[in-house]
Amino acid sequence: MHVKKGDTVVVIAGKDKGKKGKVLQVIPKKNRVLVEGVNMITKHQKPSQQMQQGGIVHQEGAIHASNVMVWSKADDQGVRVGYKTLDNGKKVRVSKKSGEVID
Repeated sequence: MHVKKGDTVVVIAGKDKGKKGKVLQVIPKKNRVLVEGVNMITKHQKPSQQMQQGGIVHQEGAIHASNVMVWSKADDQGVRVGYKTLDNGKKVRVSKKSGEVID
């Protein structure tokens, strides 16, 4: 996947287009990501031992990984991600626009 947990991404498609947020979780099997403050859903929660007070809870829903781009501080915009192998044999992600190493 081109995004990792902790990356800052920008949404490029859907109802939250243009929003920026941090990746909270990556779900590689379904090719989806959870982004902070994006695709907010309401969930009706029953009272339980952990949550004494039930009610309506707002939380992030997963969106498809193809609908987000990694945010580059150097370019100040979303960038496509490429891969490059360094001299020491380590594979890193790089910005397709500027060639800057993301990892």
